[in-house]
Amino acid sequence: MTTKTNVFAFGEDRLTAGIALGLARKKIQGVLTEQTRKKVAKSEAIVHNIVRERKPVYGINTGFGPLCTTRISTADTNLLQLNILKSHSVGVGDPIPEEIAKLMLILKLQSLAKGYSGIAEKTLDRILWHIEEDAIPCVPEKGSVGASGDLAPLAHLFLPLIGEGQVFVKGKRIPASLLLEEHGLKPLPLGPKEGLALINGTQFIAAHAVAVLEKMHSCLAQADIIGAMMIEGLQGSVKPFQEELHNLRPFKGCLHVAERVRRLLRGSEILEDHIDCERVQDPYSLRCIPQVHGASRNAWLHLKELLEIELNAVTDNPVIIDDELTISGGNFHGQPLAMALDYACLASSEIGNISDRRIYLALEGNNTGLPKLLMKDTGLNSGYMMLQYTSAALASENKSLCFPASADSIPTSMGQEDHVSMGSISGRKALQVLENIEKILAIELLTAAQAFEFRKPLKSGWFLEEAHQLVRSRVSFAAADRVFSEDIEKGIELIRSRMLIHMLNDLSEQEKLSLQTPYNQIFEQF
Repeated sequence: MTTKTNVFAFGEDRLTAGIALGLARKKIQGVLTEQTRKKVAKSEAIVHNIVRERKPVYGINTGFGPLCTTRISTADTNLLQLNILKSHSVGVGDPIPEEIAKLMLILKLQSLAKGYSGIAEKTLDRILWHIEEDAIPCVPEKGSVGASGDLAPLAHLFLPLIGEGQVFVKGKRIPASLLLEEHGLKPLPLGPKEGLALINGTQFIAAHAVAVLEKMHSCLAQADIIGAMMIEGLQGSVKPFQEELHNLRPFKGCLHVAERVRRLLRGSEILEDHIDCERVQDPYSLRCIPQVHGASRNAWLHLKELLEIELNAVTDNPVIIDDELTISGGNFHGQPLAMALDYACLASSEIGNISDRRIYLALEGNNTGLPKLLMKDTGLNSGYMMLQYTSAALASENKSLCFPASADSIPTSMGQEDHVSMGSISGRKALQVLENIEKILAIELLTAAQAFEFRKPLKSGWFLEEAHQLVRSRVSFAAADRVFSEDIEKGIELIRSRMLIHMLNDLSEQEKLSLQTPYNQIFEQF
């Protein structure tokens, strides 16, 4: 990517999740260069030559799926592509978020611009127009089995190209035909193979994976900060985070988390105050933060590495290699990402599990100086008791969502597609889990901030004092019962806004007190 001008060349530059999000949020401009246009035109010419010479090639002059042995006449090859968009638009359920649908457009454009799909240049220009104009197709959330590509979602995504379907424009849902009319555009006539090129691919799964990667990173980063706050509130020990211990079992995620927590706790008066206490060791939810958070970091890294390959891959079918070679293969199969998303789903759920255990630990009243339920006058007041009910319910719900969708396969297409990935379900499910994690972390943040108060006048490290002040700027100390759902909503907003991350990063630059570790490049950049 040309970082100085924030310009990304589709089909040439390497796409990452971060760049894809930058394109979706208009922080980066996407372009089609002359070099890319030449590659695309050459691939399209090969397809037209196949039609002229009447060579039997799947999806160009044959039917689809179980109808692959049915030959299509030269006169009907264009109608075949129009029909595939219509017939495959069978999605159901609520529309996916507009940003994820926009990511689908971006990811598909990157794949098609590689020049192996036989797509027409004018079709790529229209897709780019939709991205630039924020005219986002309406894509139902359910209907893909994630095998012959995300067929149904991609069919809906590209219905507007032929004047069908619906689009979101400035928050309003309108017919695609009206959009084209308002802009003086006509539906595109699709050439040979174009319909198939548009609907074959893993862009529904991959777009969800981009969203998962960003949200999971946010949760992991904030879990470290909140976990460190809870160590202070519960007077936990810093010894289990020492480098000497983790060098003996050097998983990268564990090393990264342990050093981050050490840096967050640096300069703490609270730690110094109980350094000679009689407690031998802490419960696992405190002591094993590096091992648990670190394992989830490793799962995140696995998803990031596989996703980057997928974002720069050609995933439709058949693939036009050159004049002599066209291959009908299985690059559309979603299994590589489906399994990684299921792994990420489980890893995310574990962050919620251990967070809920720390919340419970804070309420027990077994720590010196901490009242039961984090409130002095209990009996008359229930304190923070019920907040943990909510975190327990969310953690349990996440467990029910952890069954791997990729473990299932139901044959489709009259047995032609006899093994499918169900990766679309993996992606949607992982996002559901992460949305619950944000809520659990919000409750732990409020709980840790409440426990913090009982350690005054002692101060924590510089980072955590700033984090505590940020919480208190939104949610006050609770001396008596109140409607805690309002506090929780403010906590959720803090988590979703990533203000903790942004504030500590900004302040560390100003004060030259870095949170960076040797593993920052792999775990903090995407």
